[in-house]
Amino acid sequence: MPVPENRTHRLTRLRAGYRLLRWRELAVKPWRCPFCGITLLVRLRCDETGVRCMRCGASTVHLSLGRVLLRRVADLGARDACELSARGPLVAFLRRQTRSLATSEYFADARPGETRGGVRCEDVQQLTYADAAFDLITHTEVLEHVPDDARGLAELRRVMRPGGIMLFTVPLHGGEHTVERARLCGMQIEHVRPPVYHTDPLRGGAGILAFRDYGSDILERLRLAGFRAATLEVKPELPWGFGRAVIVAQV
Repeated sequence: MPVPENRTHRLTRLRAGYRLLRWRELAVKPWRCPFCGITLLVRLRCDETGVRCMRCGASTVHLSLGRVLLRRVADLGARDACELSARGPLVAFLRRQTRSLATSEYFADARPGETRGGVRCEDVQQLTYADAAFDLITHTEVLEHVPDDARGLAELRRVMRPGGIMLFTVPLHGGEHTVERARLCGMQIEHVRPPVYHTDPLRGGAGILAFRDYGSDILERLRLAGFRAATLEVKPELPWGFGRAVIVAQV
């Protein structure tokens, strides 16, 4: 079932925006959002985390993925899609535009496939979806938090149909080689480098450990997982020079 953005979620989003706000850096520009059309973009502060669509709330990451999605996938209405989150502007857009949409969230204490509060729980390392279930998969800022990303990529490849396409983002450090920051040894996390945590709005802003910083070799990791082709789309230009590179993988 769809998970609507209720009053609590809207208030959480407003509070998060207020925490980002630096009044001297505030700016607004007219723009066309890939999800909601003609809108205004607001810059709450002078970095990529501070840019939002004023209509749908889309961030720099989602706006970048949305622009590449519209350019690369012309037949959204014929696609059975999977997004590795359960709410937000990308989810709302895919729900309107695709033939079907499966959404989920990861909870460490939930069984894969379990439903909690109307949200399906999935672990990308052991997805419960059937083989070849989807011909479009999207996700943003997920793989860096997966202990075994090779297993996660293999699972994503398994649930994709021939001819399918996957678009996603991960933080890229600009170098060639991925830097492993931590690894899971049994039930214990071993830190190879000082731990880094990324904010997760779904969990009240609590930090989630980043297991790695990706380099451009993410494309080779995709090919090793069985994807036919993998490319790095240059970051779509957003106002104020912001934008995120988007990775496109095909089966």
